[in-house]
Amino acid sequence: MQTLNILDTHLSDFNPLRAFDTSNFEKTNLGLGLLEQLQTSLDIESILNMFAMEASKFVDLSGMYFKKDKIKKSIRGNRKGKYEQIFELSIAGEFIGILTYVVNSPISLASYKILNGLHKYLVYPLKNASQYYQAMKLAMQDPLTGLGNRRYFDEQLSRAMYHGKRHSSEVGLIVCDLDKFKVINDNFGHNIGDKVLFHFANALRSSVRHSDSVFRFGGDEFSIIVESACKQSLIVIENRINDALSQDTLLAKYQVLTSLGMTFMNSTDSDKSFFKRADQLLYKNKQCVERNISIV
Repeated sequence: MQTLNILDTHLSDFNPLRAFDTSNFEKTNLGLGLLEQLQTSLDIESILNMFAMEASKFVDLSGMYFKKDKIKKSIRGNRKGKYEQIFELSIAGEFIGILTYVVNSPISLASYKILNGLHKYLVYPLKNASQYYQAMKLAMQDPLTGLGNRRYFDEQLSRAMYHGKRHSSEVGLIVCDLDKFKVINDNFGHNIGDKVLFHFANALRSSVRHSDSVFRFGGDEFSIIVESACKQSLIVIENRINDALSQDTLLAKYQVLTSLGMTFMNSTDSDKSFFKRADQLLYKNKQCVERNISIV
């Protein structure tokens, strides 16, 4: 795939009320109608999908991507194309993000001018949606470990179960906590306890695939959602977690161990019954650890 030139869209003098005077294209009601449509959503993907429908009238569009920092979003039904055209979006010198068109033929100068005009209606909705995305991400994030919190877990578990049932794929769930974590806090202080939790979170991250999701509920309680799993998947993750704990210098120093409750979704599960079963298995395993008994 060839990458075409990078173009910077400067909008420092942009006023939506005056934008229609800048070209014949903008003198129509098209721009205003597009702006009104884009402002109906704070979801980045929805905004891109709406915008792509308009942009596809002027270019042979196969796909579209938006990227800013850790935000990476694309339109529905992205396909490969022969070329990429990259636009750098900004408002009054403020960087909004990179918008990439995936096209099957080079964009003509006339089409480029139209797209540049269209971007004037895209940047404000994209800016608002990006800020909303960041705010929601913070609301769904555990501040100590950076993992998703319980609220985000509930949302993602429902989503994973829906997709699993729809596509007849296995969904695995692992819940875990640290063995005798209270002893670490009592003997070494909460500062060390926080470091242990942070390192344990990283151990969990390193033990799963990119498609799996790790969460912290609070305290020393964690969970992992494993999508498109197989019967061996949870055992593999368990072994990786144990290896990661032994290889981490701080966790090894404080002899950090974990108990796990692992199960797969069945056809009759609700999100509550699914989680309850994993939590009960965790409790049984934890009792055996405390009694120095191993179970199969």
